[in-house]
Amino acid sequence: MTTVKKYNKGQYGYRNHHKKVETGKVAFGAAMIIAQLIARYFVDSTAWKNILTVMAILSVLPTANVASPLLAAWRYKTPSEDFHRRAAGYEGRFSILYDLIITTRDAIIPADAAIVHPSGVFLYCTSPKLDTAKAEKFLKEMFAGHKLDPGVKIILDEKAFFHRMESLKPAEEYEDDGSVDYTLQLLKNLSM
Repeated sequence: MTTVKKYNKGQYGYRNHHKKVETGKVAFGAAMIIAQLIARYFVDSTAWKNILTVMAILSVLPTANVASPLLAAWRYKTPSEDFHRRAAGYEGRFSILYDLIITTRDAIIPADAAIVHPSGVFLYCTSPKLDTAKAEKFLKEMFAGHKLDPGVKIILDEKAFFHRMESLKPAEEYEDDGSVDYTLQLLKNLSM
């Protein structure tokens, strides 16, 4: 008997799993819409035809609500297992989230990994078109709105990201005021 692995936001593999689940929801919604429209041809009553048409129309909105974020995030995949192995080696020193996709009004921030450290938040993004200054400003404002004061740095170069990981002292060397856990939860909540 095979067991289905549950993936949570911030866990490695979440993007690919989430994409499969959401694709299934969109396919189910589309199938239901088509079934309702086809069923119209098998009923004689005008009232039933109208009811089935209205049901199909009302089914479009929830399906579109699932499809739109899926389409926006479609091109962002879970990073390679090699990347994960390298990053996972640092998990004992500080908290790391994986596979986040944070959306703003102006941009999509695909964070393959996010270090949440008492000295700040460091996100590794693979989107070369990302305006890092705007994205960092958004995150800083979001953190300030939640009474957090971490510095935020978005890093587009993998080598620079691993260099940053290497340079950080273990989180346990800092006083724990609860802000790291709160920041972790906030980043998960901001992600799709």
